[in-house]
Amino acid sequence: MSKKQLDGIEACVFDAYGTLFDVAAAASHCQDELGANWRPLAETWRQKQLQYTWLRSLSGHYVDFWQITTDGLDFALASLEIEKPDLRRRLLDLYFALDCYPEVPGVLARLKTAGLKTAVLSNGSPAMLESAVKNSGLEASLDAVLSVHEIGVYKPKPEVYRLVNRHLGVDSRAVSFQSSNSWDAHGASAYGFKVVWINRFGQARERLPGAPDVELSTLEPLPSVLGING
Repeated sequence: MSKKQLDGIEACVFDAYGTLFDVAAAASHCQDELGANWRPLAETWRQKQLQYTWLRSLSGHYVDFWQITTDGLDFALASLEIEKPDLRRRLLDLYFALDCYPEVPGVLARLKTAGLKTAVLSNGSPAMLESAVKNSGLEASLDAVLSVHEIGVYKPKPEVYRLVNRHLGVDSRAVSFQSSNSWDAHGASAYGFKVVWINRFGQARERLPGAPDVELSTLEPLPSVLGING
């Protein structure tokens, strides 16, 4: 993984789902009912969730991310021929308060203590993000939680990344943007942010405009990449 240091950073902005919060956690917590189907369900759910954001942005038929998340789950359940209303409700309840990755609280606290502005920029609806942030105890470590719902279109539209400039009052080249989603990392880079791709699953690089400045496997080394020691 490449670990060059980024200079001149004033704000650290994080994607939420897959970067701070484990999108497979809801299905993983239901292994008692799903058995071996838990991973295929988690993967299909996430795949359709992302596809629906892109397709709705292209077609101009916006609905909030909770509706998309629900639609993606319904597709995944139908594709696996699972008809269990109680399980569906349990999965949705769990997704509303996903677990964060173990390194996240400590990393965010270090960045905040070092004087950097910190924020989330996510496709998630405001209610979803508020719940996830509160569930993981991250409120004190974040200056802002920004949702695409404000403008009614999903990443990687440039208008989404512009929310950071508007709300945090920083120049794009003073922003370090962290995402585990490679398409999001490329989109943020093409917009003008410095980008740290959190490649948690060892994926290949995308063939898209923009390119991550740094690639890490977790958020743990991020403070040192930004020149924060101790």
